[in-house]
Amino acid sequence: MNRPLRRLAVVMMGMFCALLISTTTIQFFQAPALNADSRNVREIYREYGRDRGPIIVAGETIASSQPVDDVYRYQRTYANGPLYAPVTGYFATAFNSSTGLERSESQVLNGTADSLLVSRLQDLITGKQPKGGSLELTLDPAAQQAAWDALGDQAGAVVAVEPASGNILALVSKPSYDPNALATHDRDAARAAWEQLTNDPAHPLNSRATGPTTYPPGSIFKLVTTAAYLEDNGGDASQSVPTDATFTLPGSSTVMHNPGRGTCGSGDTGPLSFAFARSCNTTFAQLALSLGTDRLRDQASAFGFENTWHVPTKVSPSTVGDITNDAQLAMSGIGQYEVRVTPLQMAMVGAAIANHGVLMEPHLVATVRDADLTVRSRTTPKEYSRPISATTAATLTELMRGVVTEGTGTPVAIPGVDVAAKTGTAQTGNDSHAHAWIVAFAPIVDPQIAVAVLVENGGAAGAAADGGHTAGPIAKRVLEAVVK
Repeated sequence: MNRPLRRLAVVMMGMFCALLISTTTIQFFQAPALNADSRNVREIYREYGRDRGPIIVAGETIASSQPVDDVYRYQRTYANGPLYAPVTGYFATAFNSSTGLERSESQVLNGTADSLLVSRLQDLITGKQPKGGSLELTLDPAAQQAAWDALGDQAGAVVAVEPASGNILALVSKPSYDPNALATHDRDAARAAWEQLTNDPAHPLNSRATGPTTYPPGSIFKLVTTAAYLEDNGGDASQSVPTDATFTLPGSSTVMHNPGRGTCGSGDTGPLSFAFARSCNTTFAQLALSLGTDRLRDQASAFGFENTWHVPTKVSPSTVGDITNDAQLAMSGIGQYEVRVTPLQMAMVGAAIANHGVLMEPHLVATVRDADLTVRSRTTPKEYSRPISATTAATLTELMRGVVTEGTGTPVAIPGVDVAAKTGTAQTGNDSHAHAWIVAFAPIVDPQIAVAVLVENGGAAGAAADGGHTAGPIAKRVLEAVVK
């Protein structure tokens, strides 16, 4: 071979090696980044053009994909969109984004989840068009609708949980939004809806039930304070506790009063049942001081505080906050200062008490099926913790029964049904009205449902709001929807 041919061969071999290296780099090393690049139109069409599976509640489809004649081929639609929006979220092609179950369970819905591997292999062998899997949820449509209707036009949230399983029976947040407005393939219409929702000062895209916003719980946090006190000191509901009319916060001149600036009995001490039923602030501030910061924090942690739940959508962690002195500890004991919670977390506190001290992990998804309706996975109830003993749970239940029969929770009473509850009115620390809260469960024997209700800034009642009269009737409607 003469010299020119050898040189040409070397050049050709070099070019071939360069091509091989370049192709390998792109196909193997750069593939993940290229696939994830928001400018990759082919990847966007592949992801958003899948025949996603449905989301189902009690046999009724609340989210589904319909064939359309455009580049995406399928349009995501939502039945009764605002009612279920805090659960489903949205799946939007216009801005290549998703939220809620559409995001957290996207691999199931688009058919790429590991649990659907067998289904994908069958489709590959038979040549069938791949389809996504379906989600069957734990929601009870009657409870969901009752919560929606009872909350009305007020801002707030309702979460209901089945104590023995952790099944979430209702999850409502208001104001809500219509996911169909964001899921439309009309880019201009979708962006207009997005701008309207994101600029709305009421923040309808945020779930008040699960976060990102958390709220001061006020007196419903006394459930945690009382639980810690009973665990450490034992005793029944009749035991004697401090019942002062006023209490000066340690190290300050600030005087704490009871609700309505009332007394808490006829003397300096009285039965725990009386103080609990009337939600005496002075009592539980002093109980918190007797416990100490670490003990109060540990008890809250046992109930799930500081934990980021995934149900499977992400839930903002509830927190006791930073406590650096006794005055802050006393305020934290009554659910003020820096204590912040989600309604889901407080429903779980009620559920643990109802379930004899056993806290089950909360979840929304009951069953995953493939496109042929074959069950691929079921959610098995799982114990998270035992924050209190069965004895403490029984005492707390009796205390909560007294709230309904003779205390601040009489509006949640249901004829013929024993109901347990704790009300709360939480100061916000600003010029806004207080939040109205209630945690309740029923029936007391063999509880079927625990519910937490938040009415933001007092709702329609404004400055006159309180947990019993403002949030109580809402909880009652939800309890009645489940307890037959």
